[in-house]
Amino acid sequence: MTSTEAVAAAVDRLATAQATRVPCAAVRDLIGTDDLPAAYAVQQGLVQARIAATGVHVVGRKIGATSEAVQRQLGVDQPDFGYLLSDMDVSDGAGGVPISMRTLVQPRVEAEVAFVLARDIDVPEDQITLELVRDAVEMALPALEIVDSRIENWDIGFTDTVADNASSGLFVIGRDGLPLSGHGEGGIEPRDVTMSLTINDVERSSGTGAACLGDPLEALRWLAVQAARFGDPLRAGHLILSGALGPFVPFVPGDRVTASISGFAPLTVSFEE
Repeated sequence: MTSTEAVAAAVDRLATAQATRVPCAAVRDLIGTDDLPAAYAVQQGLVQARIAATGVHVVGRKIGATSEAVQRQLGVDQPDFGYLLSDMDVSDGAGGVPISMRTLVQPRVEAEVAFVLARDIDVPEDQITLELVRDAVEMALPALEIVDSRIENWDIGFTDTVADNASSGLFVIGRDGLPLSGHGEGGIEPRDVTMSLTINDVERSSGTGAACLGDPLEALRWLAVQAARFGDPLRAGHLILSGALGPFVPFVPGDRVTASISGFAPLTVSFEE
């Protein structure tokens, strides 16, 4: 079992890297490679310290490493989750204002389907079915997640990315949401969408809804089970980033990124230092 001192040291290492924008060594030397409770304890320590220091609040969750393409990129074999905080939301960038990269360390970008929840998912985990989570979704939205790693050269194992709040950075959500199919006019079926991500009009990533654990709603079900196990259920109003539909790609200041996810209007942002 990882000691509380080791957890605290991992929190400090990652927090310092975030504050200085200087990548740090991986934290698996402190918490091991398979101690998931320790990794999530580090994540909680980072998130709670940020909330206490800045006054931000939790607006939802993100699911990471849901596609085989991203798992190969990260060298992991299972999904994880992290917290979305209010200061990570840079959706105004979809209105034409360039997004600042001043808080980022080693960013990459990926396209995915997001969900807004209409109701809590607060039931025992054996009751969390695909039908239940589907019924809890108020709307689906197109999203760009700017993932980031505080760990040098993205040299991460599974406990490293979990500890680093699932390699979170920023996110952009489209303005026009759609209901799920069968839940309203013009409904969308997340597993059937196709995605193309371009940088400066050159396609750099592509994929489908089925690449996300077979169905982004299955990713949501998985997350709801994990949240129940951790005693922190998903709540009405939460935004859920369900996971990448294709590989993530690097970008630099001045780049223009567009995510085209079928059924939704294209989502375009640009970046500046």
